[in-house]
Amino acid sequence: MASENVVIVGGGLAGATAAKTLRAEGYGGPVILLAEERHHPYLRPPLSKEYLLGKAEDDALPVAPGGWYEENGVELLLGATVTGIDPAARSVNLRDGQSLGYGSLLLATGARPRRIPLPGSDAEGVSTFRTVDDSRRLRAGLADGGRNVVMIGSGWIGMELAAAASAYGNSVTLLGLEDVPLGAAIGRELGGFFRGLHEANGVRFRLPASAAEIREQSGRVTGVVTDAGEVLPADLVIIAVGVVPEVSLAEAAGVALQNGILTDASLRTSAPGIFAAGDVANALHPFTGEHHRSEHWSNALSGGKVAARAMLGQDAVLDAVPYFYTDQFDVSMEYSGFPALVSGPPTIRGSLEGKEFLAFWQRDGRVVAGMSVNWPRSGKPQKMIKQLVSARTAVDPAALADPGVPLDSLLPEA
Repeated sequence: MASENVVIVGGGLAGATAAKTLRAEGYGGPVILLAEERHHPYLRPPLSKEYLLGKAEDDALPVAPGGWYEENGVELLLGATVTGIDPAARSVNLRDGQSLGYGSLLLATGARPRRIPLPGSDAEGVSTFRTVDDSRRLRAGLADGGRNVVMIGSGWIGMELAAAASAYGNSVTLLGLEDVPLGAAIGRELGGFFRGLHEANGVRFRLPASAAEIREQSGRVTGVVTDAGEVLPADLVIIAVGVVPEVSLAEAAGVALQNGILTDASLRTSAPGIFAAGDVANALHPFTGEHHRSEHWSNALSGGKVAARAMLGQDAVLDAVPYFYTDQFDVSMEYSGFPALVSGPPTIRGSLEGKEFLAFWQRDGRVVAGMSVNWPRSGKPQKMIKQLVSARTAVDPAALADPGVPLDSLLPEA
């Protein structure tokens, strides 16, 4: 393999992490990283949180310092659009006419914002949210305050953007299809907690509700008409209704798909020499024996490492417990576990009213997911939650709820 190209399609966290891991593992052959954006690979979580709020600057975003790629012999091609893959010839074709051969190919193509066919959605002031350029434009539009903002989407990104918009002193109304924001992700009780948090900070909700039309004047957005006929004034409209895995290249190449690019636990696809990682990969997880696709940064980080090691012939599998976090107003939340395994209400330790608690979800008595909200980090709550999930042993819900029972005492003895 030492004389073969490793080609990475996708300039996000998964792709850049794979390049870094290849070099860290001692691979000295050619590595070519193709990034469609004209920015060096960057982290996405700050875009809807501290970067959007002006609490972090551009230097907080890069996955690696700008000089790292040249210093480590990684050929980084910015603004490079791949138009096709030929698995038989082991080559990728670029829009500029180049054709690159590969020994191993990593598809880290990520996802694109889901769009909804709304009349007026092309008006100025209406946008989706995904990239650093989106975050910069939105920050410029929000920073002076005093604007009417309509957020369409009650998931994690929609709630984070609503919190940021409100924090800048704008009037924010949020539309969502759920009865309770985040209800599908964390249930009614905790979704209600986040709704209360937002309402205490001035955010208004229309739930369940959808947008029927975006009104404009002289090409500029003026309002949103809901399916109930209510007209909401709007200077800015942000559509945050999820993302769609970017599978077009894989599909055209005949790579197996299923809610993304289907892979085994080592991130190998159905095509020899082709791997997938990050938002686009629907990977077999050893813990559940099922395929899971995760759109969170920890999965991109872990997946980039696993794919690189697997390409080098190492015995690497993506077996990390999924993790993500959110910051909204004065609440910092972390979550570890498998949302697909969650059913029923959680067990709570601590106080929702006091904004300091742990939540545990169980299935057949075993902890399958857990959340910490403003919980002292000295207690290492996420480490304990991950260990409880990994232990796969039944735990008494009363013990989970009791602050007097140390979490590590619930772990099985080694």
